[in-house]
Amino acid sequence: MKLVFAGTPEVAVPALDALIASGRHEVAAVVTRPDAQAGRGRRMVASPVAERAVEAGIEVLKPARPRDPEFLERLREIAPDCCPVVAYGALLPRVALDIPAHGWVNLHFSLLPAWRGAAPVQHAIMAGDEITGASTFLIEEGLDSGPVYGTVTEEIRHTDTSGDLLTRLAFAGAGLLAATMDGIADGTLKAVPQPNEGITLAPKVNVEDAHIDWAAPSLRVDRLVRGCTPAPGAWTVFRGERLKLIQVQPVPGRDDLAPGALSVGKNNVYVGTGSYAVELLWVQAQGKKPMRAADWARGVRIGDGEKLGV
Repeated sequence: MKLVFAGTPEVAVPALDALIASGRHEVAAVVTRPDAQAGRGRRMVASPVAERAVEAGIEVLKPARPRDPEFLERLREIAPDCCPVVAYGALLPRVALDIPAHGWVNLHFSLLPAWRGAAPVQHAIMAGDEITGASTFLIEEGLDSGPVYGTVTEEIRHTDTSGDLLTRLAFAGAGLLAATMDGIADGTLKAVPQPNEGITLAPKVNVEDAHIDWAAPSLRVDRLVRGCTPAPGAWTVFRGERLKLIQVQPVPGRDDLAPGALSVGKNNVYVGTGSYAVELLWVQAQGKKPMRAADWARGVRIGDGEKLGV
């Protein structure tokens, strides 16, 4: 088939690479978000997908909005058979959805209908799910509600951050998306409507969502930290300033600390929760680089009775 690939961040690059390497399909163009400011200099930078497409000699389209007439006209000129999508980042209007003969097929990082929305991997970890995966589905105007072509599953490890899990799913999902394109081209793959049961939503996780409640059980604190790493970053307050928590570890059986209370040893820092304590492993103070929690504690000289979250 002739394909136009839509995607923006680094997590979409493995899927683009898989389609380029498949040999069965022509990636005629790439659609991505416009260049954005990045870095300390706030210079304009192309998306990772755009950079990869340029390397491969593929035409890059960067519409401000997918309903822009110039973009729609160029898409009609290319006349793609199908448009595979991975984390493009903009809503597609009906007029765009109707252009390719086989529609737009999205790679979504959950086992639909679970975790429809912008942050499926973060929510799966925060909810304590043991299994997740990726799905390919035909995009409709509803939120991730279209019929599903295929899935792959992935175990959520007890130390996984959202960054770890998303990296694995990006590569597993790349193979799934390529296989989905093959099945559509062959006429051997049909999309199956999603069930009406088991629907959960995964809206974007913002900074306030990442604020730690020390009255919550330790497992919930651990899941929040892992789900919000690397972004937006779980955080608490210490001496009136934000302290980002990068890695913690529940300590079953240690229940002598009140929620938020600190206990500092020579090489360990513990914090009380609503159940048993967690050990702080890596933290990042405001304006500082990430550091081991024990080094941070020595530097700030925590006093008796000091707490987190105050």
